[in-house]
Amino acid sequence: MSVPSPCIKVCILDAQRRFCTGCFRTIGEIAGWAGMSEDEQRRIIGQLADRRRRLAATP
Repeated sequence: MSVPSPCIKVCILDAQRRFCTGCFRTIGEIAGWAGMSEDEQRRIIGQLADRRRRLAATP
């Protein structure tokens, strides 16, 4: 079973923090998603909620 992409089709890059404000992945993670192992994809997905919280708390 493949890991679904966390993309929500709201692709806006926060240039200062270097994350997409829609899915909270880095450009490298977005670009490399299809070539990553499922374990790597799951690891990234596991980090997204924390990134979302940290970025929401930072002005």
